[in-house]
Amino acid sequence: MSKLLGAVTGLALLAGTVNAVANEKMTILLDWFVNPDHAPLVVAQARGFFEKQGLDVELIEPADPAMPPRLVAAGQGEVAISYQPVLHAQVDEGLPVARIGTLVATPLNTLIVKADGPIKELSDLKDKRIGFSVSGFEDAMLGQMLKQSGLSLDDVELINVNFALSQSLLADQVDAIIGGYRNFELTQLELEGGKGKAFFPEENGVPAYDELLYIAHKDKLDDPRLKKFLAAIEAATVYLLNHPEDSWAAFLEQYPHLDDELNRRAWKDTLPRFAARPAAMDTGRYERFADFLLNKGLIKKETPVEQYAVELR
Repeated sequence: MSKLLGAVTGLALLAGTVNAVANEKMTILLDWFVNPDHAPLVVAQARGFFEKQGLDVELIEPADPAMPPRLVAAGQGEVAISYQPVLHAQVDEGLPVARIGTLVATPLNTLIVKADGPIKELSDLKDKRIGFSVSGFEDAMLGQMLKQSGLSLDDVELINVNFALSQSLLADQVDAIIGGYRNFELTQLELEGGKGKAFFPEENGVPAYDELLYIAHKDKLDDPRLKKFLAAIEAATVYLLNHPEDSWAAFLEQYPHLDDELNRRAWKDTLPRFAARPAAMDTGRYERFADFLLNKGLIKKETPVEQYAVELR
């Protein structure tokens, strides 16, 4: 009997060892501190979707939001969360990265004014002050939106408000802000006593684009963990859409400090924007957006889409 028990115990230990070996480690470098934009990743971790794919995933918040794609390019992580405009710019400068999936499939960026203020149409922005945080793409986006209303960047005053977008608008330091997210800043304004009106870039001359992407090293796209990762993300996204309340509970289990009104409302506002098929991509959409960036001088050359955005099969 003791020999039999010893054999059973040995088999159990062996099974546990095999299972541990099967869970391959992956490092995912986030674009920002964890927030509802990252819901599929957190749910995949909290509800075991990564584990079902044999993955042991670590989510890393960045010390510098500009670094995750560069760290992946340097081999210091398997996947980075980044932005489509950033991807085009970094590919243009020669960074060896590629899009393997989509996290948020619509723009989140907006131009926001006070709902009860004098600006009812974009044309009302003439001679007004517009606050921004990051120059480059935001300037190009704003310029295109103004162009649709017969204005140009020369018709407005741009003011760098750092990251105090909502506060600068509420304090009347500016008449509008560019770069505020429709799933955060609009709610933040309301919670702080104001109400915002948003103008959406994709409705005002800017080609639609994917706000958040999964980025990997372009020379390591045959890594089998990447397909497993995307399969887990798809399963988690489906679960998230079908079970939003339990998914919110799972999110708070991992990050209880985010249990506040802003994040609760951002959670609901972001749900419909997640890519239900994260691995799928629209080549034409990437071509149109690249043409826009090229025409605005934000990239120097036209790179074939297949060199920086793939659909892993």
